[in-house]
Amino acid sequence: MASLVRSTRIVLTGPECSGKTTLAAVLAAHFGAPWVPEAARRYVETTTGPLSAATVEPIGRLSMRLEDDALGDAPPLLLRDTDLVSTVVYARHYYGQCPPWIEHEARARRADLYLLCRPTFAWTPDGVRDRPTRREELFADFTTALKAIDARIVEISGEGLARTALARRAVSVLLAERGRSPEIPPR
Repeated sequence: MASLVRSTRIVLTGPECSGKTTLAAVLAAHFGAPWVPEAARRYVETTTGPLSAATVEPIGRLSMRLEDDALGDAPPLLLRDTDLVSTVVYARHYYGQCPPWIEHEARARRADLYLLCRPTFAWTPDGVRDRPTRREELFADFTTALKAIDARIVEISGEGLARTALARRAVSVLLAERGRSPEIPPR
């Protein structure tokens, strides 16, 4: 009987314009792992209306569907460009509250490691981002939310190769602790 090994899930999270997407792509290429794009961005790019308290739940459902679809292939390692924790943080930030079921699911679906990206880059507008002066406040909100679900957190700061090396090292440490090769071959 074959034993089922659960995918190791790593989430890149933090405020807007903190390098999450770029770092997710770099880590996915390095470790030969799939990565799930940011659900909120995908939602915004595929709908015509503005974001509101009413769009929090569809974004949450999309986030879960994207993760479930990626986990369907049972990859040894899965990287996520944000998860439900981000939905919780932004719902609270913009609307003062988050639907309780999303908060519950954020805890239930807690990843194995969160790479919390500090906003060390200059803010760049892109049509979706809108908080250039509140990124440190949001970073603190992410820290609080992650601690509230007892998440394993590694803060990622700096730029360039040093930043990438810090993230790669954090993932490699976790994989080694789980008896998995830090260098996962492509599937």
